[in-house]
Amino acid sequence: MAKQLELGIESVEPLSLIGKALSSPIRIKIIQLLDTNSYYIAEIAEKLRLPPSSAAAHIRVLEDANLINTEVQPGERGSMKLCSRKSDLISIRLLGNPGIINQVSNTSMPIGAFTDCSVSPTCGIASEDDFIFFEDSILSFFQPERINAQLIWSSSGYLEYKFPNATHSLSKKPKRLTFLAEICSEAPNYREDWKSDISLWVNDIMSATWCCPGDYGARRGRLNPAWWPDGSSQHGLLTTWVISENGTTVNGDKVSNITIADIPFSKPSIKIKIGNDPNSQYIGGFNLFGAKFGDHAQDIVLSLEY
Repeated sequence: MAKQLELGIESVEPLSLIGKALSSPIRIKIIQLLDTNSYYIAEIAEKLRLPPSSAAAHIRVLEDANLINTEVQPGERGSMKLCSRKSDLISIRLLGNPGIINQVSNTSMPIGAFTDCSVSPTCGIASEDDFIFFEDSILSFFQPERINAQLIWSSSGYLEYKFPNATHSLSKKPKRLTFLAEICSEAPNYREDWKSDISLWVNDIMSATWCCPGDYGARRGRLNPAWWPDGSSQHGLLTTWVISENGTTVNGDKVSNITIADIPFSKPSIKIKIGNDPNSQYIGGFNLFGAKFGDHAQDIVLSLEY
């Protein structure tokens, strides 16, 4: 797969370095030479009939422009630099971005794509077609088939997901994070008056806790497959967490003073954890609904505004 370097007109310094790197016919020949093979600087100098010092200077310019990689390896007379091409395509957006209109990145995540979990019976996973492994078995949560989950439940604990951080490569600061999920409490069978304090953590920072009123099973979920039994959890509440510059809200009500500035966004992924804090008053578990269970045809969704 081709490795692409994407830049915008606002990336003044990287564009200037690329322009400088490509202004020399010798440096263009070096890039051509590295099309399919990696070479030491001495080999590049020999093939292009350059003094080794000149070849090394050209390599530094290409390296500064992010066009090639160099890796130091031991040689017979000290260390040697092995050079390889870093980017195959360069995409330059000349259209300016005035920065007046906020950009939004949306990622829909299957509920079975969790990267970590802590669960306890009653617990289990159901796909569109059947239970995955066995009910009340923690091993269900480590089966490869869990990726097909459309309903996940546990009487306590949490599920953890990793979403892509759209702002990481753009060097932008998020202004607002929104997390959307259909969720409810988890009682044996179901109880519509079963409270559960459900918390959301973003990059290990607890943003807010919302008290879900119950585990809903008095009517069937609108999307539930025919095989799913009555007398069990049927649907949840579509719940929205918003972390902004003014604090955190759940379904429009401010519940926490945690702001977007309190969340670190230094990594290329955003870690989302949802479940019960062991110190909460009501540890009533959770049911998390996918696009083919419950009332709403969607998976969990993370939106990042920047």
